[in-house]
Amino acid sequence: EVQLVESGGGLVQSGESLRLSCAASGFTFDDYAIAWFRQAPGKEREGLSYITSDGITYYADSVKGRFTISSDNAKNTVSLQMNKMKPEDTAVYYCAAASNIHTILVVTSGIGDMDYWGKGTLVTVSS
Repeated sequence: EVQLVESGGGLVQSGESLRLSCAASGFTFDDYAIAWFRQAPGKEREGLSYITSDGITYYADSVKGRFTISSDNAKNTVSLQMNKMKPEDTAVYYCAAASNIHTILVVTSGIGDMDYWGKGTLVTVSS
């Protein structure tokens, strides 16, 4: 059974940091890219970042310079370090997996969909 399980969400104050983790199982982790998305109430889903199977990373402008994605292939885990957080970062954060090309298209252009999704973790940033 394929599983993506996010953890690390919570309540932080503006300017603080939070680290999310995505634990993957049930598929060949090394063959997939992992991406992070978020969805705030009343807003569309937003692609934030991805890391491909060969370690290439990407960040949306909204998080560039503040968020860092990393992968621990030995543990089948991808993390998202979020620094200098803002109230507008408040959302449910999801990790998802797909092939490299599908991930690039989904995150950068909103084309297509990811193969596997986690259930999400809530991040709230107070002002």
